[in-house]
Amino acid sequence: MMRLLTFAALLPLMACTTTLKPEDASGPLDCGETRVADLLGKPWTEAMRAPTLKRTGARTIRVIAPGDAVTMDYRTDRLNIETDAAGRVTKVRCG
Repeated sequence: MMRLLTFAALLPLMACTTTLKPEDASGPLDCGETRVADLLGKPWTEAMRAPTLKRTGARTIRVIAPGDAVTMDYRTDRLNIETDAAGRVTKVRCG
């Protein structure tokens, strides 16, 4: 019963929240993914982080290995670098 009352009290607050679409988010609309397409197939090392940030203009880089847990938030200023089990770059995308 208490859970139902808590849910009922929070329901109006949930209706007031907004979700930003990628085009509404603040920051650049391009994380520079096209500028680093040459990384595909190469092994990723942390020494590559600073030069990659500089080349792309992205604010942050998130490296995603197979099985890594990632958040579903979309950030236009973040570059996602996906790697395979051997650590080679398989995908580069904004988000």
